[in-house]
Amino acid sequence: MNTMKSKNAISQVLFNRNRLDKGAPLIKAKVEIWIEDLFSWLFYGHGQCESIELFEQKEQKLNSDLQFFITQVGIENDLELANSFFEDLLAIYNDLLADLDAILEFDPAAKSKDEVMLAYPGFFAITVYRIANNLWNKKIAILPRVISEYAHGKTGVDIHPGATIGKRFFIDHGTGIVIGETAIIGDEVKIYQGVTLGALSVSKDKAEVKRHPTIENNVIIYANATILGGNTVIGRDSVIGGNVWLTDSIPAQTLVYHKSEISVRSKNNFPEPINFSI
Repeated sequence: MNTMKSKNAISQVLFNRNRLDKGAPLIKAKVEIWIEDLFSWLFYGHGQCESIELFEQKEQKLNSDLQFFITQVGIENDLELANSFFEDLLAIYNDLLADLDAILEFDPAAKSKDEVMLAYPGFFAITVYRIANNLWNKKIAILPRVISEYAHGKTGVDIHPGATIGKRFFIDHGTGIVIGETAIIGDEVKIYQGVTLGALSVSKDKAEVKRHPTIENNVIIYANATILGGNTVIGRDSVIGGNVWLTDSIPAQTLVYHKSEISVRSKNNFPEPINFSI
């Protein structure tokens, strides 16, 4: 009897808490399905629809779902915002085609656009970023973060929707990349796995301050490099080598690399190991 009362009390508390939330709870699983459907519709939806009428019906369904999500986060002008997003979608699509061309141009392993669209996690992460960034700039709460975190979980690439990223952005491999909210990335930038564009400070009072670095045009950042700080600027045409740690700006056309000492010797000359037990 006491156990039953305890369970009822918990249910009552949770129910009352949810009633106090602004707007209805956003249904995460439906948002994840929506972003996958939108990606498919953008890049190979014409192969799934037998006519332009069916293709347009799919667009209307995606628009309707977006309106629902916007309403769920407590915003009233859902129709206006959803329509505005779909009006912007052609420009987003053209930017993504430029990203696709950059990947195909710079990655010798990429054999076709279809391969990149279907199999490259970096391209999926960039696509979701550009969609989430548009929604973020429209001041839509929660939804851009949910979309971004879905891509993060799927690809290992964590791009905050508030970041500013230019044209022909190239992510190779992708896993472990982190790009913070106030990062600014120019055009023709190439980033490899494990790169962090982060903040020097994570205190809450810095929330409205630029905390993440600026990467100018045509910069290459190799694997596991870490670049921190809102005042840190990487000048155009620079190359940042693997495992570099930077908290200061560098001028244009600079090569920065980390030099480590590596010893190579025959195993036969190794001293006897010390015996120990755990």
